[in-house]
Amino acid sequence: MTKYLISFPSEAMVVPEEEFEAVVEASHAVIDEAKAAGVYVFGGGIDEGVAPVLVAGDGTVTEEIYPGHLVPNGGYTVLELPSREAALEWAAKIAVACRCPQEVRQFAYDPAS
Repeated sequence: MTKYLISFPSEAMVVPEEEFEAVVEASHAVIDEAKAAGVYVFGGGIDEGVAPVLVAGDGTVTEEIYPGHLVPNGGYTVLELPSREAALEWAAKIAVACRCPQEVRQFAYDPAS
């Protein structure tokens, strides 16, 4: 089984305010389905009200990110699936629920995780 990251940036999800609760319910339904199927690993949205920081090996914390790197935002779901095709099927379900396309990335195999 391989882990896949299914995600979207905040700006991709353009939903009228009066429809937002329906999107939340639909996305939670897909997550519940993934949990029931035993493929759910983790999911959530980045809290954009909390600024990112960079932590060095010596513990120094600076209010910055890697130069040239975009600040991650939006929603993320990690699923453990038997194939890329399965990941694309789940991404389509999430795309319908969130009303925006989803990016799919495959995690490299790590026997320790």
